[in-house]
Amino acid sequence: MGTIKQNLANNIETLGKFDATDLTGTIPAANITNSSLSDITTVPPSASGGDLIQTVASDPPAPDFGDIWYNSTEQKIKLKGLSVPGGSWASGGNLNTARSSLAGATSSPQSASLAFAGYNGSVLGNTETYDGTSWTEVADFNTARYVLAGAGATNTAAIGFGGIQPGGTGATESWNGSAWTEVNDLNTTRWNLAGFGTSTAAYAVSGTTAGPSITTANESWDGTSWTETTELNSARYGSSGAGTSTSGIIWAGEKSLGAPDITGDTETWNGSAWTEVANLNQPRYDGQHSGGGSITSALGFGGYTRSPSPAVLSNTEVFDGTSWSELNNLNVARFATTGAGSASAGLAIGGFAPGGPHTSATEEWNAASPIQSIQGS
Repeated sequence: MGTIKQNLANNIETLGKFDATDLTGTIPAANITNSSLSDITTVPPSASGGDLIQTVASDPPAPDFGDIWYNSTEQKIKLKGLSVPGGSWASGGNLNTARSSLAGATSSPQSASLAFAGYNGSVLGNTETYDGTSWTEVADFNTARYVLAGAGATNTAAIGFGGIQPGGTGATESWNGSAWTEVNDLNTTRWNLAGFGTSTAAYAVSGTTAGPSITTANESWDGTSWTETTELNSARYGSSGAGTSTSGIIWAGEKSLGAPDITGDTETWNGSAWTEVANLNQPRYDGQHSGGGSITSALGFGGYTRSPSPAVLSNTEVFDGTSWSELNNLNVARFATTGAGSASAGLAIGGFAPGGPHTSATEEWNAASPIQSIQGS
């Protein structure tokens, strides 16, 4: 190897190619940290920008925006572009027990999820775990209930709270992967509420309370007890939530018990305050979500609307931190579902489907890849 050359500006040709036959200007060896590089002399005379694309047998695991490479296995030149809204739903394994108004470990991954409780003509405590292919029945909830909320980042660590048994309850139970344990109750008994977070850092937001009335109550869970904290700006029930204890989001719901008032209102949570942001394109209530997202990445699907006429929805939307975008619909329209995963790999679980009425259907959402083939087939 010879010496490293510089002064390449005069060698740039049309379309970004460069002439490598007369590179001049030697960089002193003292300026080179890695002395093993001090012997580089030339680039082959035929070299151009296209000759310098990295060749790999498989796509890089985490390419940056703008990276370009040649996949020798697929025989394609590829580019990492911007993530754009897109994706599709595919059928997954069915629940063993069809039901609606259930809850789950909403921040758990698509391949390690949890669904529990619900209603199918009977109030249920059934708990099932998902491995990405099929559901397995495990230990039941201690207190069967429905229209409750849940949180958790895995199918081995979750909590369920609130709901109807048939009376309203603030009961909270913690899941350790093999059994449920009763822990401290919510401060405000409620049902049709939303939840998000993990088994040790969760939030219980909004819902219906005794009276009945609709609440803006917001409580945080620290793994031991619930604490009342900053209330939601807009009271509602049947809303959906996603995210973490410092990056959460609530959307949709019903704002009145006496007259139809379905909303697409969306609020984001930063750990101390709620901020109103852009509304859903399709107002709804009793939809659900994949809770692994954040205020910059959330997935909403399904639900029920009364405008312009009563309808069960299959609509899917993704929130990017600024606005909601409509994407491909669910294959099975439904409401009163639960969800898990993320905005790029989510789950729609159970629910109430027209003519079903309670469904065991599970659908898997997979977002469009930002990696694009720019040459090859």
